Amino acid sequence: MTEVKNTGTLALPVMEHFYTLQGEGYHQGKAAYFIRLGGCDVGCVWCDVKDSWDAAKHPLMTIEELLSAVSATAAKLVVITGGEPLMHNLDALTTALQAKGFETNIETSGAHPLSGSWNWICLSPKKFKAPLPEILPHANELKVVVFNKSDFEWAEKYAALVSPSCKLYLQPEWDKAADVTPLIIAYIKQHPQWELSLQLHKYINVP
Repeated sequence: MTEVKNTGTLALPVMEHFYTLQGEGYHQGKAAYFIRLGGCDVGCVWCDVKDSWDAAKHPLMTIEELLSAVSATAAKLVVITGGEPLMHNLDALTTALQAKGFETNIETSGAHPLSGSWNWICLSPKKFKAPLPEILPHANELKVVVFNKSDFEWAEKYAALVSPSCKLYLQPEWDKAADVTPLIIAYIKQHPQWELSLQLHKYINVP
């Protein structure tokens, strides 16, 4: 578990929050409560949640309100995502969640300093704004979205920088999945340290 101590933010811009199944990566298929924070300056051209980019568009929710929402479900796992969640200091939120017994996961591009206390860090580096070097050793999972052939080289660049125990995933960009999934399958067969991540939630029509 990775922990960074700072002064936490007591209210956060929340685009949406919901209980569903984790659709991607190592924890795929697990029940999870998602908290999607507003605000992102990475600017992926293929982003499927561009409404999250402007934090000012989304209402502030207190940690108490978020805890109440999560606690009203059977969730054990809470995933903080965005947007880019590390644009906000997440110490207070994760401390409160863990104090109630929840496991805390984050999905991040790594483009902002790490805050919060995490059971699992999914790092998804983006060419539009590269991750900070200091976050790389903390990643439990490296998930690279493949948009074109050059993304395999990008993936290997960061695979060489994360810890040896970090899980490695290649994930087709949704709108180009028909074209790039066969390329990913062939690549993984030649480089079996990688695994395939699919956006399961989009296939089964859950958030």
